[in-house]
Amino acid sequence: MFIEVKNGVKEYGSGESLIRAMDGVEFGTEKGEITVILGPSGSGKSTLLNMLGGIDTLDSGSIRIGDTTISGLGKSGLSEYRRKQVGFVFQSYNLIPDLTVRENVEVVADISASPLPIDDLLDKLELTKHKYKFPKELSGGQQQRCAIARALVKNPEILLCDELTGALDSKSSRDVLRMLEKVNAEYQTTILIITHNEGISHMADRIIRIHDGRIIENSMNSNKLAVSDLSI
Repeated sequence: MFIEVKNGVKEYGSGESLIRAMDGVEFGTEKGEITVILGPSGSGKSTLLNMLGGIDTLDSGSIRIGDTTISGLGKSGLSEYRRKQVGFVFQSYNLIPDLTVRENVEVVADISASPLPIDDLLDKLELTKHKYKFPKELSGGQQQRCAIARALVKNPEILLCDELTGALDSKSSRDVLRMLEKVNAEYQTTILIITHNEGISHMADRIIRIHDGRIIENSMNSNKLAVSDLSI
């Protein structure tokens, strides 16, 4: 397994206000897979994504990514892991408003060890004609594609997507998911998408369901669909 989580536990608060956001989580995914993690609000999806991305740390258990056990890294090690190996795409885009599309991507490329060619990436994500526009001049779907380009330009091994279609209409959602489908085929990037939208799960190689901090399903998708065939 390329990603392997063993007995992952994360708690917040104490006493009567204790919340166990991850309760003995165990699962694995192979390199190059698209994995969709499904669950209702408060199920632990975002906590799990933060752990995989090195944003937060487990109270107990372990997370291994490739040859690195990230749960054993300190702050500097996690920072290096995030910088080199992980791309994040959030529902809120998090673009820098005073920078153009190209500049938003370039600012990440400038601190990356082996960045992808920016203009090639913008072309693949159908952003070439928008590259000199500012975020406020873009539609929601275009802003999300810019966020994907910014996450991908560092050439990460893992792309973590947190409800990336939650603020988009169905057409824009399909466009963004089609871009992820293309990215996975082109770069063999391992992609994890957390969502509450069941329709998105049909594009996945692997489907994981989480409820109350526990994995209740981890299965391969035997009927994977192209994004063009999804009902979302």
